[in-house]
Amino acid sequence: MPPARPGDAAAPFPAHCPTRNDAKAMDAVDPLADARAAFALPPGAIYLDGNSLGALPRATPERVAALLREEWGRDLIAGWNKHGWMAMSARLGDKIARLIGAAPGTVVVGDSTSINLFKALAAALAAAPGRTTILSERGNFPTDLYMAEGLAALLDKGHRLKIVDTPAQIAGAIDADTAVVMLTHVDYKTGALHDMAATTARAHAAGARIVWDLAHSAGAVPLDLTAARADYAVGCGYKYLNGGPGAPAFLYVAERHHADFRQPLQGWLGHAQPFAFEPSYRPAPGIAAAIVGSPPVIAMAALEVGVDIFLRQDMGAVRAKSEALTEIFRTLVMSRGGAFGIECASPAAPEARGSQVSFRHPKAYEIVQALIARGVTGDFRAPDIMRFGFAPLYLRYVDAWDAAAHLIDTVESRAYEEPRYAVRQAVT
Repeated sequence: MPPARPGDAAAPFPAHCPTRNDAKAMDAVDPLADARAAFALPPGAIYLDGNSLGALPRATPERVAALLREEWGRDLIAGWNKHGWMAMSARLGDKIARLIGAAPGTVVVGDSTSINLFKALAAALAAAPGRTTILSERGNFPTDLYMAEGLAALLDKGHRLKIVDTPAQIAGAIDADTAVVMLTHVDYKTGALHDMAATTARAHAAGARIVWDLAHSAGAVPLDLTAARADYAVGCGYKYLNGGPGAPAFLYVAERHHADFRQPLQGWLGHAQPFAFEPSYRPAPGIAAAIVGSPPVIAMAALEVGVDIFLRQDMGAVRAKSEALTEIFRTLVMSRGGAFGIECASPAAPEARGSQVSFRHPKAYEIVQALIARGVTGDFRAPDIMRFGFAPLYLRYVDAWDAAAHLIDTVESRAYEEPRYAVRQAVT
């Protein structure tokens, strides 16, 4: 349980900064305020880790219980037909398509983000004979780089992963040998936001395709994959979409690429006629060829609850609140944090970052652990990043203010120096 909240009487911030009363006034007119009631949040918690694991929707336990009790428990195998379980990959994919600006029939749900990335990269390489380079940048999420390395080694046809040091170097590094550019839309450490349309256009101008990882974008920032002419995209269901730990991921393939979409994970549900049980593989038409195995029905039911909450929201309002939340937090922390060795690792302009703010500090891990003990949950990314994600549907402006006050008090009092906060957990 966190300590008593910092109040305006303590005056932890300079006079030019927003006060706690200012934050409360913003909450009073917040058009998304009612959405908070859709989530089961622990009393007193300030949860700033929705960019790693989203909060539990209140409707999820009953939806899952009903599936277990009434669909599986009562109907047994008849549930596949009676409740449309087999179609869940495509049906839920169409719902997510509405959140990411994709056309119906271009998104499927299933597998993990990494597995879906493997499929997309393999398809892009297969469509570019004579080109051998997968291009990315050093700050990309490591598993994306690992998957690209593994695929290049598996193909053993001269393919390679080329990594540039900074996002700014991507455009200049795209050349005639680039088969596919692979980027995470919102940087997982800093929150920096790529210009999707401009980077995609640059790749296309050089004859390359592009894969976007939307893990930190879907449900956090407005997306329009169709307008940006993205080729492929992947994303997870357990962050801003609130699908629960290990929720299934999604894969987008632009309709113009369906005819040449070939990926090597030729599972039976990606077959043109799965229940014909033919000994050889014939790909299903369209996005269905991206499906591998049976849908994880229970996990998809949980994810669908979170997705449905977002479908009731105005993503423009979500983005506006996201920018305001992160700006209040960043402004407050940096008004005093520099004196205690805190550096902002995120872009200063709200429109240039996703729904997170990150700071650097030599004792970042210990500070995050001390904040968690106070009921303010962020996370740590090696070597020195304190990362705070803002989920606009369930966070209040007063939460941002209180979290900043707790952070400043933690570093000013040096409370993070308690030995218990230096003990490394398996998940940071």
